[in-house]
Amino acid sequence: MLTSSVENYLKTIYYLQHESGWANTSAIADHMTVANPSVTMMLKRMAAMQPPLISYTPYEGARLTPTGEKQALEVIRVHRLMETFLVRVLGYTWDEVHADADRLEHASSPLLIERISALLGDPVRDPHGEDIPDREGHLPSRSELSLTNLVAGQTGRITRVAADKPEILRYLGEIGFNLDVTVEVREKAPFEGPLTVHSSESGSDHALGREITNRIFIDAAH
Repeated sequence: MLTSSVENYLKTIYYLQHESGWANTSAIADHMTVANPSVTMMLKRMAAMQPPLISYTPYEGARLTPTGEKQALEVIRVHRLMETFLVRVLGYTWDEVHADADRLEHASSPLLIERISALLGDPVRDPHGEDIPDREGHLPSRSELSLTNLVAGQTGRITRVAADKPEILRYLGEIGFNLDVTVEVREKAPFEGPLTVHSSESGSDHALGREITNRIFIDAAH
């Protein structure tokens, strides 16, 4: 059985690898708020496990092995099911669930997870729009753009919002930028300036900085 620390590393490496094809040691340290030497020690340990969870190159970083990716997807499945359970059953809001789901994912038996999944009707996405891996660890392919990439006059439906900054999630909920809401870019300021975006839920226009629009993902209308 893997420790909670190893499971957290697996998740982090999975996310970084899918962003850039490789999990750089410094990027892992920044993401997990730990020192580089601690990351190096853990990566060496994970690479030495039998079977190995990662392939590791000193001073560069890591990539998941097939075994490591399977384990990472199992952890991600548990995390996203827990988030969904907390929202649907316990009444959490989408900005409240991430930290508690992080804690619960390491203390849940396979039986409990399958009972929760069945209770929820085997959901396919979590409260932030992230796909939930199925029991075999499969994820569907997605075609989406960040809101930043839309041009003025273009509309789309919000399909996913990055989950790791609760203050941004809270703000977006307050101004009507929730999942499945249709939005339209009214204006796009030059030089990395804000986007003025209309929300069909609130009926209002809002100026959003790119720190926020980079975290909102859209199924764009063509």
